[in-house]
Amino acid sequence: MHVGYESEVLLRQLDRHLAGLRLAREPADVEVAEGLAAALRRRITETAFASAADRARVRAAVHYFVRRRGDRRTRGLTEDVRVVNEILDACTPAPG
Repeated sequence: MHVGYESEVLLRQLDRHLAGLRLAREPADVEVAEGLAAALRRRITETAFASAADRARVRAAVHYFVRRRGDRRTRGLTEDVRVVNEILDACTPAPG
């Protein structure tokens, strides 16, 4: 299934972000980040044809995860996981 241009952009953003984390982070942090990215990838695909509100929530979650705000160590991955999970929980559950 082709997930559309917006989805492709989000997937590329995740890939670039993970590549940077692999260079700069400890292996345990990278593992957490990869798990979070996998969850985001699933949601990107699941919501490709969902409501605009759900697509916007997923987009917000991706942007929160990939955005660089000063020294990332001050925010930490546990904060990323918490915030991204809160955003994704607000999405309509995928059918099935």
